[in-house]
Amino acid sequence: MTLIEQPGTLPDRDAEARVRADDRAHVFHSWSAQALIDPLPVAGGDGATFWDYAGNSYLDFSSQLVNLNLGHQHPDLVRAIQEQAGRLATIQPSMANDVRGDLARRIAEVAGDGFEKVFFTNGGADANENAVRMARLVTGRRKVLSMYRSYHGNTSTAITLTGDPRRWQNEPADGSVAHFFGPYPYRSAFHSSSQEQETQRALEHLEQTIVLEGASTIAAIIIETVVGTNGVLVPPPGYLAGVRELCDRFGIVYIADEVMVGFGRIGEWFAFQAFDVTPDLITFAKGVNSGYVPLGGVVISERIASHFDTLTFPGGLTYSGHPLACAAGVATFEVFERDGILERVRDLGTRVVEPRLREMAERHPSIGDVRGRGLFWAIELVKDRGTREQLVPFNASGKDAAPMAEIAAACKAEGVWPFTHFNRMHVAPPLVIAEDELVRGLNVIDRALTSADRHVR
Repeated sequence: MTLIEQPGTLPDRDAEARVRADDRAHVFHSWSAQALIDPLPVAGGDGATFWDYAGNSYLDFSSQLVNLNLGHQHPDLVRAIQEQAGRLATIQPSMANDVRGDLARRIAEVAGDGFEKVFFTNGGADANENAVRMARLVTGRRKVLSMYRSYHGNTSTAITLTGDPRRWQNEPADGSVAHFFGPYPYRSAFHSSSQEQETQRALEHLEQTIVLEGASTIAAIIIETVVGTNGVLVPPPGYLAGVRELCDRFGIVYIADEVMVGFGRIGEWFAFQAFDVTPDLITFAKGVNSGYVPLGGVVISERIASHFDTLTFPGGLTYSGHPLACAAGVATFEVFERDGILERVRDLGTRVVEPRLREMAERHPSIGDVRGRGLFWAIELVKDRGTREQLVPFNASGKDAAPMAEIAAACKAEGVWPFTHFNRMHVAPPLVIAEDELVRGLNVIDRALTSADRHVR
């Protein structure tokens, strides 16, 4: 491996062995067959890099789970948590707290006109659960619509809303969910030949779904503003505005799931702000404080918040708005504003990432499509550009997934930790990544894709 060795006490093989032994003996991992995995023991991290106990260093091109927006061990976030812990480590959510209120105000301000209140949760799944609960209570309806290509969390309603295969083995859960096809110009379910046609036909399909499911039964439509794990699907022009119009026409609450793309990922505070649309509820987590302490929430429009002025909202969490998490959130706002993070993301996305990926697509016959915004991109890999046959099948595992495993292994061998899902590579590094690091990571991906090219027919 041509990996970078960390200075200091590493490598530490004894520590690595202890960590690995405890993990294998006692940690039950998510989304995994426990005996078939071998988690990497991680010793530390800094900025866009983390390293193992052997001293091997990796550029974090997935921001862990697309949540580490300000990178590993950001000194401002660490300091904020330390100072808050020394002053007031925790307080129950029914009491007023300075950093909780400060963060709620800042979030409401950047969300824009019509948003004043924030309900804090522990993460994205329970943010979506509570947003759906609010929509059902306000409308008096039960049903919720979501896209097939989506992920909304692993709790009961959230996993039912999820459209990808992680839902399958969790069914039945919430029986009041129906799915629909969202826009996906590269693999259009509507046989569209242009972005405009995809918007028109996808909206016609959604309207028919509403009518056939019974508009009077539908409380909400929940949409990832930019679909995340399931493809980095950027909505074509006019689509989200069309969803807004349908919601208004049929009295449906529009929930924007911004758990992955909120807080700078595409160069906006919230991704919906790039598409000239305003939802009724916004769910967030991940980038609000880079996951340093678990935190999520729902930004609530005045119309919905006022429903609960004299009616009790039947929900709550012991750690809602935890002071340590909120302190890191306040520090996140300060870093964004001081360091011009949003402007930086837009610049790197348009000047560095997009042109490089499009140039790679011209040279690699395995690249069928590249798409994204800011520091959130997908490289879709195919065996045949003409037929658009995927490099690996949908929901592939084992030998079927081997071509993607080869690409990931090639990236790791050169010190880049990639994000792969089905037949795609995603580019989602920390928003603080240095430009030379970003270029180096893209160079590594470029070289790794030669293994995908060998599978092209």
